[in-house]
Amino acid sequence: MGMIHAGRQAMTGDGTTAVIGTDGLDALIRILAARGRTVIGPTVREGAIVLAEIAGGDDLPYGWGVELEAGHYRLRPREDGAVFAHSAGPQSWKTFLHPQRERQWAVDRQADGALVVTEDAPPPPSYAFLGVRPCDLRAIGVQDRVLAGGPHVDSRYRARRERAFLVAAECTEPGATCFCTSMGTGPAADGGYDLALTEVAEDGDHRFWVRAGSDDGASVLAELPRRPADEETESTARRSVAAAADRMGRTMPPVDLQLLMRETLHADRWNDVASRCLTCGNCTMACPTCFCTTAEDVTDLTGDHAERWRRWESCFDLEFSHLPGGPVRESGRSRYRQWATHKLGTWYDQFGSSGCVGCGRCIVWCPVGIDITEEAHALNAERAAGAGPDEVPS
Repeated sequence: MGMIHAGRQAMTGDGTTAVIGTDGLDALIRILAARGRTVIGPTVREGAIVLAEIAGGDDLPYGWGVELEAGHYRLRPREDGAVFAHSAGPQSWKTFLHPQRERQWAVDRQADGALVVTEDAPPPPSYAFLGVRPCDLRAIGVQDRVLAGGPHVDSRYRARRERAFLVAAECTEPGATCFCTSMGTGPAADGGYDLALTEVAEDGDHRFWVRAGSDDGASVLAELPRRPADEETESTARRSVAAAADRMGRTMPPVDLQLLMRETLHADRWNDVASRCLTCGNCTMACPTCFCTTAEDVTDLTGDHAERWRRWESCFDLEFSHLPGGPVRESGRSRYRQWATHKLGTWYDQFGSSGCVGCGRCIVWCPVGIDITEEAHALNAERAAGAGPDEVPS
């Protein structure tokens, strides 16, 4: 379960696997809500599958899949009525655990001129996340290390994370922009969840193979309308997930990506991608692991009330690296290179893993269709063609 769930006991053995139907999925939502949790799951809104609060099974995207490509996203109907046969949408769970904007404190000037500072300390919500993809489970684990581990803990993140209940949904239908297999993050869920579901929608028997990954998960599973896990459902579920691994729409080059980034700092390919990049920051906003923030101070017209807000920031913003002498990274080339080399390379030095989980969101939501996997392959090809390692980055 990782650092956040270290106090929970991983469950194995009898009573921790079962099969539920669509009625069990509806019951799962209602049981979690009855336990005081705000249930967040996928639902269809305004032409996309988004993450939002849901009240029951009818809110889920039954019968909807997605058509994905670089800079392209469309819903498409499915005949099998599957609920989790869609890839990662425009949002990630970061939206709820590490909100895009939140107030830190407020200060008011009293009649006598004294300043009174009030720190915002709202009670953390108790979320239940339904339908967390394996790549997003890994992304949550990455943010756990960044924001809840080490010497500088984000107390608000940690409080939300400690109260979160995670229901994973293994992938059986990868999208054209998915590459989790290359990053070792899917399509199977290998831990970090309270419950894991694998959907089987065939022969008129729409069902889910369910496993508990914690005591909390086993407790919820015991309340669901269920039947014992049978060999046919389990084997079908496992085959579907294994087949998904062979149908990834994208791949990363099978090389040491950390070394590749380090040895291609002066590659001509950075000029090519810079000619297309708008430096809009969409990739960092959609990314489930990007975590950078900035402080924003606002005041009323009288100057008697001020607030400090924290909001997401992007390394594509020219002001992101601004110093008294000016920005450190003036060019779009340097800013794209910073993002890619950090995500795929120097993240290992800081946090012990890649910052990329292969979800493909940065590809889909780039307005000009820049594809990080294409860029990595191009850098690798240029290196193989004779561009040796560089000593000093430009």
